[in-house]
Amino acid sequence: MPSADPWVGTWRPHKPRGPIAALYGSPGPKYGLPGLTGGSQHDPTKHKAPAFSMGTRHCEFKGQHSPGPAHSIPSNVTRTGRDGTPAFSLCGRLRDPLIFKGPGPGHYAPEQAEKSVFPAAPAYSLSGRSKERSTSLTPGPAAYSLPPVLGPKTVTTTSAPASSLGHRSKSGSFYEDLKKTPGPATYKVVDPSSYKQKPPQFSMAGRHFAPEENIKKPGPGAHYPEQIFTFGFSKAPSFSFGLRHSQYTTPLIMKDDS
Repeated sequence: MPSADPWVGTWRPHKPRGPIAALYGSPGPKYGLPGLTGGSQHDPTKHKAPAFSMGTRHCEFKGQHSPGPAHSIPSNVTRTGRDGTPAFSLCGRLRDPLIFKGPGPGHYAPEQAEKSVFPAAPAYSLSGRSKERSTSLTPGPAAYSLPPVLGPKTVTTTSAPASSLGHRSKSGSFYEDLKKTPGPATYKVVDPSSYKQKPPQFSMAGRHFAPEENIKKPGPGAHYPEQIFTFGFSKAPSFSFGLRHSQYTTPLIMKDDS
């Protein structure tokens, strides 16, 4: 029978004589000291070397602030204005003027001038129906009808008496239910199995077929005969290697840059 004591040998855990830094979760006092490098947050108790920074290049100062040759005054401009000497410039050649195209003899039709010079009989032509008449919504001849001469709604003749068939009244009829009681058809037929011996009942199940060649069967590789010895037989103890865990392991501290 294995021992219930988890410790091996004569060693037993004891209380440490002094404080151990690994027992605390903080990183320690060394992170609270100011740094000795750089210009910001330097340790004031230590010597600090001189530090220099690279600045930007300043623009060169010029003694002359003239506008430059682009703003020079032309020689023909005086204090009284522009010089009156005529100046000419070169421009593009103008296009040739178009020749006047007058109508030729074939553009005239003197045979059509007889109606304007000589008297002529009136002539009429057939044209399409105007679209303006489609907006007229006056009724046509088929919209009117003569009054009827048959039936109860005659205007000019006398009509015979007309009778109509109405629906059967429920009040006072032979099938009026005065007591409002349910009839024999209101009740359902009681199942005889509820008060007599119930006969056996059978259901139709699906047809089962014998296994054929197209059915998937396990092959030799689907079996593991080496695992049979672990069931029903004595087995030697087996051990596995785990990880060593210590209560003094320093936790991982992530520095926040923000």
